Amino acid sequence: MVPEAAQTDTALGGAAIGPVSSRPTVAVIKTSPETVISDIGSCMRLAGYESYLSKDIATLLKINISWQHFYPSCSTSPWQLDGVINTLKEDGFKDLIPTHNGTVVVDAREGEVNNKHDVVVKSHGLESVHLEDVEWVPLYFNEDFLVLDKIYPDGIHIPKFLIDKNIIHLPTMKTHVFTTITGAMKNAFGGLLNFQRHWTHSVIHETLVDLLRIQKKIHPGIFALTDGTFAGSGPGPRAMRWHQKNVLLSGSDQVAVDAVAAKMMGYDPMTIDFIRIADEYGLGCGRISDINIVGEDISEIDWQFKSGNTLASKGQKMIYWGKLKPLENMLLRSKITPLAYFASNLYHNEYWLRFIGKKRIEKAMGTGWGRLFQDY
Repeated sequence: MVPEAAQTDTALGGAAIGPVSSRPTVAVIKTSPETVISDIGSCMRLAGYESYLSKDIATLLKINISWQHFYPSCSTSPWQLDGVINTLKEDGFKDLIPTHNGTVVVDAREGEVNNKHDVVVKSHGLESVHLEDVEWVPLYFNEDFLVLDKIYPDGIHIPKFLIDKNIIHLPTMKTHVFTTITGAMKNAFGGLLNFQRHWTHSVIHETLVDLLRIQKKIHPGIFALTDGTFAGSGPGPRAMRWHQKNVLLSGSDQVAVDAVAAKMMGYDPMTIDFIRIADEYGLGCGRISDINIVGEDISEIDWQFKSGNTLASKGQKMIYWGKLKPLENMLLRSKITPLAYFASNLYHNEYWLRFIGKKRIEKAMGTGWGRLFQDY
């Protein structure tokens, strides 16, 4: 049974509140460890966030945990969450809900402790919600999707808890082995799809576009605050090299926010499929020339980031797009599938983190951001 809210125009076809513009605004500002909390407020207000989010309904703070361990630029930072909550409280938002999703390879409960989200949440007197604990309800297809209706022919289930609430996405600026970059759009991936979400990896770009369409139907207001204090280049979302970039991005158009992030990282946004397809379907703006970028001048910024691969991602790509494609269903939809999760954890947690990642984390702790992290 579809929840009643999901049958309304607001939930199934309504646009976010706020002015409709052919040129979405994305705010980009410089920040520092000493000023980041107030800078987050400035960034959100510069992008006009209150025009897109109603104070009369609950607001979800969709936290990104790409690894249960802390690694710079990998997951939502504590100051990112802290600054957004502080801003919302200052501006009169009352019902704030930090929201997590679990995955088959990342323990979100362990991650919220190691990334100090729990410290921030408790300091504000809030309680987090883990989406694996809530009721999931069927989403009925009343329009054509690009891929999701084919991947899940028996229907998609989404958390009932998400419906008819605002959502603020809290991604970081980083590259990704499958999607080139990851940001505001991909932050919905874990929240809207269950533990079979890996079935979509071979069509991940189209999946993100379908999920954006769902978001626009179930959320009356959508916003994103992207953290580029630490930014990651390399085989993300985990095995990256961190770079101290000291920037914040925000906006209500997730496509535009990701496009600006991509441009700053050194990519032509319209060559990244999920941005281009979303733009072509009118779900957002991926063309830099058509985005109203306020705050910092990014016209000359090019960080020259590259996504790259790990041993694990090379194997996955062979399954999704290479020689092992004929074996995809057997490897990813059968009793042997947990072996893939085991292999991923073995590589990232036992090898990469131990022999490569820890040295990089120690170096990051010597920066102002590292010291701020330790202060939480």
